[in-house]
Amino acid sequence: MRGSRRGTQAARAAAPGGGPLGPGPEALRTERDGARLPAAGEVESPPVSPTQPQAAARPDDRAVTAERCAAQLLGGNPAASAEEVARRLLAIQAQDPRGARLAVRARSAGLSAAAVDAALSQRRSLIVAWLNRGTLHLVRAEDYWWLHSLTNPQLRAGNSRRLAQEGVPPEDAERAVATVRTALAADGPLTRSQLRERVSAAGVRTEGQAMVHILALASIRGLIVRGPVTGRDQAFVLVQDWLGAPPPPMSREAALGELARRYLAGHAPAADRDLAQWAGIRLRDARLGLARCGAVQREDGLAELPASPPRAAAALPPPLLLGAFEPLLLGWASRAPIVGPNRQIVTVNGLFRPFVLAGGQAVATWNIAGGQVVLAPFAPLDSRTRAALAADAADVTRFLGT
Repeated sequence: MRGSRRGTQAARAAAPGGGPLGPGPEALRTERDGARLPAAGEVESPPVSPTQPQAAARPDDRAVTAERCAAQLLGGNPAASAEEVARRLLAIQAQDPRGARLAVRARSAGLSAAAVDAALSQRRSLIVAWLNRGTLHLVRAEDYWWLHSLTNPQLRAGNSRRLAQEGVPPEDAERAVATVRTALAADGPLTRSQLRERVSAAGVRTEGQAMVHILALASIRGLIVRGPVTGRDQAFVLVQDWLGAPPPPMSREAALGELARRYLAGHAPAADRDLAQWAGIRLRDARLGLARCGAVQREDGLAELPASPPRAAAALPPPLLLGAFEPLLLGWASRAPIVGPNRQIVTVNGLFRPFVLAGGQAVATWNIAGGQVVLAPFAPLDSRTRAALAADAADVTRFLGT
């Protein structure tokens, strides 16, 4: 069972039926300051509305879900490092820091949240930046350069519009970005709160979402990323100071091919519209990327990378506790095969709640209360599922341990 590869024998002991599952530490603080930046209509396929009715999964949906779970490292051999997870998934949504860390946990064995923090703070091998769809994503440092160049130009118009809505005119935005750059060059790394003080002192409005979009503007220009973890926060750094000189630039066509190849490695089988929506690019660019990477179309109309030799049929993963903004809900245009009728997983204001995956579908939500994992099942769970989730809950609390 996959849970056994993450934790110890003691962690696999099942909790009593009903109520909390396993002891654990205080939960990491969740920070939702990564407001999405409009991409000026770049994506031609609209997202599934969280209020749109979802149909129950069909048998063929489950087969596709099994393949996608295998591509996502939720089945088969787990990753040995946070960097390996990021390499497979390419970009992990990260405006919820604990959710991004839990995405790593679900796809690896023997790691901890501290190991993710070490990759961010000491090894500098992972960073967080506004990338796909104008949303904060966790990526490998070596993938930042080409992915930023590919996904950020279309964010500029939306960012300017949002700054204007927040009462920050262009001249103030320029002064704010200059202030951020000077502060980080002199005293960085600095947290958002520390940078807010500097920008406010420069006479620029930072209330509401203004500061988020000021920082996003600096990110769009390739000046800053989120780097080291500082207590319960993640500090901003200058790209040139933290990552050094950029590699030789990649052509847009080559970058689209790399994007499509890497997307399919972690999401196949998928359609062109899935790639377009996930990356926040135009549908025609998604198709160009798929053609460039040599993707093959299957009989069901979905694309995948050429496989040699033919792969064995994928199996659905065992019951798993997945975090907020889980990549399994964000990688394709439709969430229906996973969510089914349980629309409460995605709230009307666009928050993706932690949920339980069992049999290839969401069967519960969960949270941490009083240091314990607490389930809210959509229907009664059988004893084998509860036992598996008890073991996984023990691993969640181990992973998040102080």
